[in-house]
Amino acid sequence: MISFRSPLFRFLLLALTLVGLYGLIHVNYDAASDFISSNSKKLEPYRRQVSYEPGAPKPVNGCFAVLARNQDWRSLRESMKQMEDRFNHQFNYPYVFLNDEPFSEEFKNMTRSMTNADVHYGQIPKEHWSYPEWIDQDKAKEKRKEMVANKVMYGGSESYRHMCRFESGLFFKHELMQQFDYYWRLEPGIKYLCDITYDPFLYMKERKIRYGWTIGIYELMDTVPTLWESVKKFIAHNPDLIPAHNSLWWVSRDNGTSYNGCHFWSNFEIADLSFYRSEAYTKFFDFLDKEGGFFYERWGDAPVHSIAAALFLQKEEVHWFNDIGYLHPGWQHCPSGDAWAKNRCTCDPNDEEKTITAAGWGRCSREWELLPDTPAKYRKARVD
Repeated sequence: MISFRSPLFRFLLLALTLVGLYGLIHVNYDAASDFISSNSKKLEPYRRQVSYEPGAPKPVNGCFAVLARNQDWRSLRESMKQMEDRFNHQFNYPYVFLNDEPFSEEFKNMTRSMTNADVHYGQIPKEHWSYPEWIDQDKAKEKRKEMVANKVMYGGSESYRHMCRFESGLFFKHELMQQFDYYWRLEPGIKYLCDITYDPFLYMKERKIRYGWTIGIYELMDTVPTLWESVKKFIAHNPDLIPAHNSLWWVSRDNGTSYNGCHFWSNFEIADLSFYRSEAYTKFFDFLDKEGGFFYERWGDAPVHSIAAALFLQKEEVHWFNDIGYLHPGWQHCPSGDAWAKNRCTCDPNDEEKTITAAGWGRCSREWELLPDTPAKYRKARVD
């Protein structure tokens, strides 16, 4: 009789255990293989389509453009970690950091360490972050005081106005930006709430999309009281720059008579830079700049970009990245359905306090989706 404590018994027990484990693993491996094979078509859309090594040539000459101050490095590291974890660790698009002051070594070290991609640091030229010669600075100062008294958001901020003007029509003129064809705006303190498993730059290039957004929201109208009057003057002087198949209906429900406040929230935008470098946009920005509203009021880059996209681009050249989960403090866009499940989203699409959807402030996003074709009666801007 074999003793339970004998070496022979222990050897036989170990051998039987290993045989059993092999059979279990083999069966489960076959079952898993069959599952993957039978569901490959379902999984395919959610697999990464491409990946690029750091420094390697890419099919799209794109970059992340970041306007930041030296003290922003902590919140910017958070944003970069979001971008790298959710997207760029696989695609390695370069970063361009711009500041109206020289970047500190601390800022450079703390941001460079967040990515394997190339990074570039540049200072904004003084003429791009100062008052143009036609602006009455005393008048601008009085207007800021009035806005503070009326409790307008950022109404008293001088630097905020320089930022809005720079982002509206000057950022793409910086020497570091000249080498790129597309840009993706990145800001401190934002979050990406889902994996981005494809290349939005390539998606836009292949489909001839020139402007991409993810949140549409209403503007604070007390920041832009005369903006639309200036837009109408520009249209009256440049009717040849307005294509028939535009998206005017999205920013004006009365065929161009007034502005409804809808705009793409430009803290997230992906754009073909040839749009901003075009004759139409260049003339548009120069005209608005001469009007003085960036300093006498508080015109933001978001309504300027959005109105320009609505006027100058074909409807199909503007794309809602509905599958990209994104949060800027205050509001978020959260996908739903398959995009939410497959892209490991961490947001709640039913959180109505944060998520921009159908009602209230988020109505602009939903109206874009509900009106896919430009109604004929909105195809030409009316300037009366």
